[in-house]
Amino acid sequence: MAEINAVLARLTAAELEEIQALGPKGHLGRHLIDALDRAAGGPGAGRGLYVLDGTVNNNGGQFHVLRNDISDRLFNTPTAQN
Repeated sequence: MAEINAVLARLTAAELEEIQALGPKGHLGRHLIDALDRAAGGPGAGRGLYVLDGTVNNNGGQFHVLRNDISDRLFNTPTAQN
């Protein structure tokens, strides 16, 4: 999997703003998934940076959100330590 900081650095300012506007658990549109893939190195390369959130849209499609540690880093949320 691609290095998180490098991927985030390759997103455009507009893409980062849109992700931040969605919030830590915001549903990522196809264009944002494509942007994460592009930033990670190409088609499908960002898999693992985003995950299914368990909900389904009206068309039966599933929603993707940022993985927790990616979201925590982007939104500067402290990660719980066990």
